[in-house]
Amino acid sequence: MPDQEQGALFPNTALPDELAGYRGPTACQAAGITYRQLDYWARTDLVVPTVRGATGSGSQRLYSFKDILVLKVVKRLLDTGVSLQNIRVAVEHLRARGVDDLAGVTLFSDGTTVYECTSPEEIVDLLQGGQGVFGIAVGGTMREVTGSLAEFPAERVEGDRVVPVTQDELSQRRQARTAG
Repeated sequence: MPDQEQGALFPNTALPDELAGYRGPTACQAAGITYRQLDYWARTDLVVPTVRGATGSGSQRLYSFKDILVLKVVKRLLDTGVSLQNIRVAVEHLRARGVDDLAGVTLFSDGTTVYECTSPEEIVDLLQGGQGVFGIAVGGTMREVTGSLAEFPAERVEGDRVVPVTQDELSQRRQARTAG
């Protein structure tokens, strides 16, 4: 049942272009992090840009929608006191999933360990332990990131060049409406 609901919320046509990327400042703003955090996490391989990595001084990293989603989840986990070591384990699990799969995931943490729940039964089992936990519904976070990125231009790597992604008419109207 949750998969059917999530499928309706995130039809394949609504998912961002996997080859489109966003520059560092845009990724920071959408994820709610500083550029220093972004740079550190890229250098330590916590969250690396998958569209285009840094290739030397002055090169522009490009972060995919999924990268930015993971950045936002990392930020939320850090804000609740989860250690960077445990966040690395959670990020590995998120990286292994496709964007479609992420919509059905809820992450829970007791402040130490991060748990992944994909069904109401798993959530109930976790909560019956009696500990205080917090949850991050990745599907809700996806909607937030989608809304944040709607106002920023995406770019695509073509050979050695980075070119703007052309938007469809509906995207252009949305962008004009939010700008005006």
